[in-house]
Amino acid sequence: MDFVRPDSCAEKAGFTAGDRIISVNSHGLRDSIDFMFYSAEDSLEIQLMRNGENIILNAARDDQDFGLGFKPFKIMTCRNNCLFCFVKQLPRGLRKTLYVKDEDYRMSFLYGNYITLANLRKAEKQRIVQQRLSPLYISVHSTNRAVRNKLLGNSKASDILKELKFLKDNKVKFNVQIVLCPGYNDGEELQHTLSSLYSFYPYILSVAVVPVGLTIHRKQVIRPVEKKDAEAALRIIESFRKRLMKRHGTPIVYGADELYIKAELPLPALGEYGELHQIENGVGMVPLFLNGAKKMKVSKTLDRKQKFLTFTGTSFYPFLKKFAERLLEKEGISVTVLPVVNRFFGSSVTVAGLLTGRDVMKTVLDSVDSHDMLLVPDVVLDCQDRFLDDVTLNDVQEALGIAVKKIRSAPDGISEAFAVAGKVTSRQY
Repeated sequence: MDFVRPDSCAEKAGFTAGDRIISVNSHGLRDSIDFMFYSAEDSLEIQLMRNGENIILNAARDDQDFGLGFKPFKIMTCRNNCLFCFVKQLPRGLRKTLYVKDEDYRMSFLYGNYITLANLRKAEKQRIVQQRLSPLYISVHSTNRAVRNKLLGNSKASDILKELKFLKDNKVKFNVQIVLCPGYNDGEELQHTLSSLYSFYPYILSVAVVPVGLTIHRKQVIRPVEKKDAEAALRIIESFRKRLMKRHGTPIVYGADELYIKAELPLPALGEYGELHQIENGVGMVPLFLNGAKKMKVSKTLDRKQKFLTFTGTSFYPFLKKFAERLLEKEGISVTVLPVVNRFFGSSVTVAGLLTGRDVMKTVLDSVDSHDMLLVPDVVLDCQDRFLDDVTLNDVQEALGIAVKKIRSAPDGISEAFAVAGKVTSRQY
């Protein structure tokens, strides 16, 4: 175990960091999910190893988190060879974790990572059912087996319709993504795939259609999604959304925000995104931000003399710029927004989450002298505050000579930065 939370059930029972749990109520453990499953009972007998000694601890469970932090388990990797695999489009020199081709059903359950089900063994499928690892997040791309296997680069991949039927028959819920690749799974293929997927309702919670992400480092010949492709895909998506909304009160099928931006079409209202099942997949992020912007309140006592600088990807830039203009007009708060063109991966990569520290610094360099603080959205950083190219917030601060503040990528995240800014007396983050 990595840590034991103070005042938790675990601490009261006598756990210490470094303990290795062997079993819970006589059930052997493989990973943290096993602990979550077997520790759901009120009374627990836990066998563990501490400094080579076998110890038995008894614990009483309450409604709170038990209070243990586990070391990460070894991730199961992908054996597919997808035409559009983003990992294979990465150059050298980035964070090591970016090169892991994740195909782990446990990561799908815990963190919403997408898996193809093409590498799933029988025992793993049984575990998903037994422990109710639901919902899962699944990359389908196409329900036409020949088309899908070509996209996966795996001629032996199983029939996705049979895999999804297994989940449905065992009452395991799932969300699905379709990475739209022009010439492969668009047009009639997309229409057919969406029709096939609807048969799994209500166990299929959502279907997201997202444009393929391509970098300048790709080796496979595949065409990016252009305006005409986005328009055609949205016509199909919207036809399904209208029918399903009328029939079930939920559209089920969603287009990624980027599709609407590429097509230069207005995004649906936030209320049409239901429970935002695939917000991390870029589905409903912009409407959620715009909705939050309308409700944002700024303290009247805030020092309006501070000048803030921030940045985003080129696709979100128009929305964030408009938000900043409204802030200046209504609240008297100055926030300069700069669009960062992605030189590292190529200009066709337009989302903020794939910006590197070096591209950001090059973009903002000429503007820092006229501003008091640089606001860095959290989507460009990992849990250790590093950009994709291992540049840290401290590196940015030292290189640019401006106070740096990490913010949540939401309107209230920006307002929180305003409140903190008045208390910053030195160049720190």
